[in-house]
Amino acid sequence: MQKPQIKAFIIHLERATERRAQVNELISQLPVPAEIITAVDAKQLSDADAAQAYQTRLHKPYYPFRLSRNEIACFLSHRKTWQTIIDQNLDAALVLEDDVALTADFPAAFKAATEIAKQGGLVRLPFRSDRETGAVVLEQGTTKVIRPVPVGLGMVAQLITRDAAQALLKATEKFDRPVDTFAQMNWVTGLQPLSVVPGGVQEISANLGGSTLKQNRSLAHKLHRELMRPFYRHSVKTYSRKSGKA
Repeated sequence: MQKPQIKAFIIHLERATERRAQVNELISQLPVPAEIITAVDAKQLSDADAAQAYQTRLHKPYYPFRLSRNEIACFLSHRKTWQTIIDQNLDAALVLEDDVALTADFPAAFKAATEIAKQGGLVRLPFRSDRETGAVVLEQGTTKVIRPVPVGLGMVAQLITRDAAQALLKATEKFDRPVDTFAQMNWVTGLQPLSVVPGGVQEISANLGGSTLKQNRSLAHKLHRELMRPFYRHSVKTYSRKSGKA
């Protein structure tokens, strides 16, 4: 049997020079060949390009907040990576953001992800292992793969098959919410994402100068988000449960 063609892609913003050392560290540690994907820079994203990709209220439940330019650029960076999976005709790719570090659990998590990838197409390696629950579909020692309901947030690390990349690209020619919240919507993407627990990664943006997505918000904006967030999350749970029964 031919060995699957798997690479790693690390999404890295060129001007985030304080993260380059961590990118190099990842490249040296990963068990598969790794390539840097130059992230779309929000500061260079034109209004026309942003408007072409982003449109509000496309899918239910409607996302209650407008996306920032940074969030649009982040989504486009992931789409660029999905397209690269297809362009390079890979069987799958491990997609990492540049603020992730590997832990001692990573080898077992990556092994489980590669073995189960075809079942879900998108296998998450979450950095918060206590945030997701679901039916266990694979168990190898202390490592489990679950079918989470709902799918968790965060896109720091995931294994994505070529078929899943094609499905994600088709579903996101226009998008209306951040990339991680979009990935939750299996009723839109047609995918059934899986999660490895423990995921074998940790998010270390605080050690690298903070998140590249952070933005200044007014007090009124912050209050609005705090009020609307639980309603939106409840709606996602409802849709996820219904989709799981379909």
